[in-house]
Amino acid sequence: MKRRGVCYDVGRVMWGQDWRPEFSPVESHRELQIIRDDLHCNAVRICGQDLDRLMMVGQDALDLDLEVWLSPELWDHSPDETLAYIASAAERAEELRRVRPGQLVLSVGSESTLFMSDIIEGNSVFERMEHPSFWEHIRSGAHNPPLNAFLAEANERVREVFRGSVTYASAPLETVDWSRFDFVSVDLYREARIRDGFADILRRYFVHDRPVAVTELGCCTYRGAADAGGQGFAILDFVSGRDSTPPRLKGEYVRDESEQARELSDVIRIFDDAGVDATFVMTFVAPLNPCSDDPMFDLDMASYSLVKSYGGRLGPLGGAHPDAPWERRRLGTVYPDMPWEPKASFRAVADAYALQAQRG
Repeated sequence: MKRRGVCYDVGRVMWGQDWRPEFSPVESHRELQIIRDDLHCNAVRICGQDLDRLMMVGQDALDLDLEVWLSPELWDHSPDETLAYIASAAERAEELRRVRPGQLVLSVGSESTLFMSDIIEGNSVFERMEHPSFWEHIRSGAHNPPLNAFLAEANERVREVFRGSVTYASAPLETVDWSRFDFVSVDLYREARIRDGFADILRRYFVHDRPVAVTELGCCTYRGAADAGGQGFAILDFVSGRDSTPPRLKGEYVRDESEQARELSDVIRIFDDAGVDATFVMTFVAPLNPCSDDPMFDLDMASYSLVKSYGGRLGPLGGAHPDAPWERRRLGTVYPDMPWEPKASFRAVADAYALQAQRG
């Protein structure tokens, strides 16, 4: 595998909630160093909405000699609004690419059928997936023509100003015309529903005469999470946290770091054996999912992150729920300057990537 990577969220935004509400360039720089030196990554996929933050972290990662896959993401907006945003991001990305040619890949979107409005009915990804006509729409393939029309225009707009490699982080339910892109990219989680046919699903991305990248792979941190795959986060109670009660899990779950570690080790090996060019583990850190000794409030169970966050980077969410059982001032022991602790999955990914690096 040429590119050993991890997703690094600098602030995706959903329902007006920034997923990195307390952003520190100093902390981000330290995390990028750890990603390079201790996870043995040579690439990082930087995701988020704010372009200033994306470019700042992108520049920092490039200076650390990491290959950067820049993923500007404006969720739940119209195609026209999204196109204008992506075009603006491309102009900014070209400034970085000129300094580090050959070290920057730009994504024109991720899973747009789900995360952009007007292809599937609904105001959010959850409304779209829960709409009565969703699976009928998907089975018929009706989403693919508008998706590819959007991607064609996005690709054209981007290439007018950006001279580097371009890709799109697709969902398995999307059929993309890959002829216009430099990488075939897919967010691919193994789960019980597709476990037996996982190799066949992966194989279909190798027929386009393009290098294949898995732009998201991962597992949450509770018993049974491997079977849930990309839906592992759904154990969160999404109503709590938006009213007067603190965010919590929907029911009783058992924390299991070893399951997350095993799943990541397995799928990284599968992708490496298959000849995947790049993998990006979802995700390095998730500050809005703090751990807790109270299982109901151990939001880290619903997180794909390689580190368990304490409660010190919650922003307004923490202020709204000062009595929730999260440790606000706790720092790590492995990294005493960080408000998190590595999980078993951190070591599993580090070991897998170190082995790949040794093999060249």
